Amino acid sequence: MRLTPRKEEIEKVKAILESDDFTSADQMAKALISEVADVLWMRDWWALAHIDITGRAGLNWAPFASPTEAQRVATKVGVQGTFRAVKLYSPGVMLANAEGKKGWKGYCQDPGCGHASFLHLSKGSGRGACGLTSMCKCSEFVK
Repeated sequence: MRLTPRKEEIEKVKAILESDDFTSADQMAKALISEVADVLWMRDWWALAHIDITGRAGLNWAPFASPTEAQRVATKVGVQGTFRAVKLYSPGVMLANAEGKKGWKGYCQDPGCGHASFLHLSKGSGRGACGLTSMCKCSEFVK
């Protein structure tokens, strides 16, 4: 898989690598694996959907970082039939939009909030209070 790390992803991994909170390499490795899994959970991916030459069945492969990568693999595999790249939307983003994602770029940085910007009410040209008033008392979207 071809993956281009994003700045905020690199920062989260660096924070673990530079931390003095770990007493063993095993502890740090577990924290790194958990953080990278969380970071990748927030990305959209692509699957390669295949229909064989009979048009009745096929195989699917995933994940791919882009539709181009998925199509490139389809060409290399050489299985007969039709291949299409299908977008797999991030389950992490779906959950973060519902529950909040504290400390994550694009989500409110208010310590009691963490919800997506579109869940905040309009306030002039910016974002005001969180619209999830039953869950959150945030008075303004904090970048």
